[in-house]
Order: sequence, then structure tokens, then C-alpha cells
Amino acid sequence: MRLDKWLWAARFFKTRGLAQLAVAGGRVKLNGERIKPAHVVKAGDALAVRIEEIEWQVMVRGLAERRGPAQEATKLYEETPAGLAERQQLMDLRRWGAEPASRLKGRPTKRDRRLLEKLRES
Repeated sequence: MRLDKWLWAARFFKTRGLAQLAVAGGRVKLNGERIKPAHVVKAGDALAVRIEEIEWQVMVRGLAERRGPAQEATKLYEETPAGLAERQQLMDLRRWGAEPASRLKGRPTKRDRRLLEKLRES
């Protein structure tokens, strides 16, 4: 079964196109190596799937030709204990609060600069 089709059926991505882009962009690795979206995946393969800042480390347990309910999708893979612990730790950090500077992108705008100057003056 094609990797992009499996990622879609296992509900890691909402569409097959998004799964293809993720694999082509290097955010999905099979047994530690970059691959193409049409690569054949089989039971027993180890996958590392990065979605935003969260990385899933899973073992392929089954294949499905169609996308079914979420309960069936979770039966297609098994998350590794190390990956689960790492993901839980990251989720705990996100729940307790985001990094304050994570929303800042590049230089301050003119409005931001004026607000900073006003803050320094008072």
C-alpha cells in the first residue's frame, strides 16, 4: 500500500494531498530515512510522522484500502512507548503555557515599536 494512502487512512492527515506534501517535505520518515509518497508500506515498518511540532513514532500494524472511522484507524498503528512518553511530555508543556516569544515573527511593526517606546517613556 502507498505510504500517503496509509497516512490518510490512519487519519494522520485530513486529505491524501496533505499526506503527499508531508512525505515529500521530509516530515515522514520510514525506518529513519526520507522516502517518496508512493513508497510501499507494510506491517512492521517504523514511521516517524511530524505534524507541526509534534512527532509521532509508530509501528505499522495493519493496512486499509479505505478511510474508516477513527476507532478503526487507531488499529492500523501502534505508538512506541518512547514516542508516546515524548509526545505526552510535549503536550504537558503546551498545556501549561506556550513560549511567550513563539508568536513573535521577525521585526516589530511600526505600531509595536511605538508601543515599546511609550512603555519605556513611562
